[in-house]
Amino acid sequence: MKIGLLGKKIGMTQIFDQEGKALPITILELGPCIVTEIKNIETHGYTAIQIGYIEVKPYKLNKAQIGHLNKYNIPPLKFLKEYKVTSTESFEIGKLITVQDLNINHDISVSSKSIGKGFTGCTKRHNFSRGPMSHGSKNHKQPGSIGAGTTPGKVFAGKKMAGRMGGQKVTLQNLKIIDIKANHNIIIVKGSIPGKPGNIISIHQK
Repeated sequence: MKIGLLGKKIGMTQIFDQEGKALPITILELGPCIVTEIKNIETHGYTAIQIGYIEVKPYKLNKAQIGHLNKYNIPPLKFLKEYKVTSTESFEIGKLITVQDLNINHDISVSSKSIGKGFTGCTKRHNFSRGPMSHGSKNHKQPGSIGAGTTPGKVFAGKKMAGRMGGQKVTLQNLKIIDIKANHNIIIVKGSIPGKPGNIISIHQK
């Protein structure tokens, strides 16, 4: 059964394997998540489940969200996310999904919001090369030409220029689960995951 889970990034550290090599790892706290809706081909045209994470006070949700959850007698949940599945036979509304449904040494995809770095120049944002640093040069970190003048008379969309960097959804695939601490809802993943500690993350089992 391939599942998806919502959780938080706890932080990064390192462990040592049996050969004494240091492995960078990320600690994630996942779930428990509640199945809030099941979609099938007859009703929606595709097969998917919706899960909810973190119970909150009802006043923190709008009427549409409360009505959606009350329909199945589910407590108010702050985060809802949908995952496509091949079959919904093993799911039912109100069922809990926890880290116990994951397996060690399996690969997962992790999505998170990367750290925002503010407005940056071309050199930092797009890895542009700098100009000459010798005396008389006036082109140290300028972006250079951004297009011709009369023809086409405009700058094409998507031109690499200075702008806001980071703060976007990033997905990393094929991250291996090293260990699972079911009593604390924690998994240990090899490698780094974008975002700050405390960020909400989404995983999907490969």
